[in-house]
Amino acid sequence: MSALMTPWWRQRRVVLGVAAVLCLAVAAWAKWRPVAADVVPVARQALTRTLQFTARVKTPARVEVGATVTGRVQRVLVKEGDWVQAGAPLLQLESDEWRANWLQAQGNLQQAQARVQGQQALSWPSAKAALAQAEANLQVAERDLARVQDLVASQFYSQARLDEARRNVDVARAQRDVARSQVAANGATGSEQQAAVAQLEAAKAAVDVARSRLDQAVIRAPGAGQVLTRMVEPGQIVQPGKGLLSLSVTGPTELVAPVDERYLGQLIAGQRARVVADAYPQLAFQARVDRLSPTVNAQSGSVEVTFVVDGPRPNFLREDMTLSVEVVTGQKSNVVAVPLRAVKDIVLGPQGEQGVVMVLDGGRARARGVTLGLRSLSHVEVTQGLKDADVILLDPTLADGTRLHARRLSAQALSAAPVGLSKDGAAGMSSTFAR
Repeated sequence: MSALMTPWWRQRRVVLGVAAVLCLAVAAWAKWRPVAADVVPVARQALTRTLQFTARVKTPARVEVGATVTGRVQRVLVKEGDWVQAGAPLLQLESDEWRANWLQAQGNLQQAQARVQGQQALSWPSAKAALAQAEANLQVAERDLARVQDLVASQFYSQARLDEARRNVDVARAQRDVARSQVAANGATGSEQQAAVAQLEAAKAAVDVARSRLDQAVIRAPGAGQVLTRMVEPGQIVQPGKGLLSLSVTGPTELVAPVDERYLGQLIAGQRARVVADAYPQLAFQARVDRLSPTVNAQSGSVEVTFVVDGPRPNFLREDMTLSVEVVTGQKSNVVAVPLRAVKDIVLGPQGEQGVVMVLDGGRARARGVTLGLRSLSHVEVTQGLKDADVILLDPTLADGTRLHARRLSAQALSAAPVGLSKDGAAGMSSTFAR
């Protein structure tokens, strides 16, 4: 029977059979054909881990300067933006009355000093001379009394003459006692001298009080710094407790950054940082971690990290200026570092983090367990599980035993550039490699 005479249903069976054979052949070819995969050779290299986040310039001390007395402002000696030294006059209050009180107190002091000097130069010597004279008179009276007593006993003098001699001795002794009292009063510990010294000390205190009040008429800078705001003008009546000027007191320039608490374990005091001001991106400078806040902000889940400028303070820094900070938080040399995307099934084990990577072995993908070390956003150190001659698959999802058509990439081609800051200033990590 010719082909043209073959029934239609038999022709259809033949076509279906051929199609089935082709499908089986295609499936078998697809099953056994190699899968294209990107691979990278293991290479020892230096690994640096950094954190990046937004910080702001912090003024170590911002102070409100005001008057300590009530008065009228005579002059304001500074304007906003001026730099001042410690003790520099900032404003002057009217002080005519306080100056007059100070001059009066000085006059009273001079009078007290003159009284003390006069007490020492005149009263004390006069009292001592009077005492010497009184003692001499007493001695004469006592000798006269003894002579009269002898003559009365010999009946040359009457009893009346003896009584008179005795009265003379009593008078001389009383005068001697008065002279002694005067000497004691005018001596260094005497009441007159003490009263003069007390008056002198009171006069000195009055001068100090008047001088202090006069000094309060000039309001001075508590320390070197910059005038931030001025809230007073000449002629204004000011009172104690009201801020008139705001100053940022010069001190170590500090930078403050809120850092997500998950990065807290990577930060310690002394770590180096590279800082760039958003307004001056070409003028980078160095800083270092000074301290970490002992508390975590419950609302934002962040920790306040304070940096200090390492070296001279850049002149362009302004208070509250926005800065980008990159901190070196980990650094190792000559380590095996593989792309983080090539590692799967990362878990925390008794010896640290464990994971699985796919290696190229005889043209097939083979799973291998590894121990991980220093990790960044894009790469991770492998401390155990890999040899220098191994080749890593970048796709860890391939099944174990899959035949491969490997496309080799260099380690340099996978070196990640530092990750920049997001628009909201969130912290990020980056890794830098050097062969």
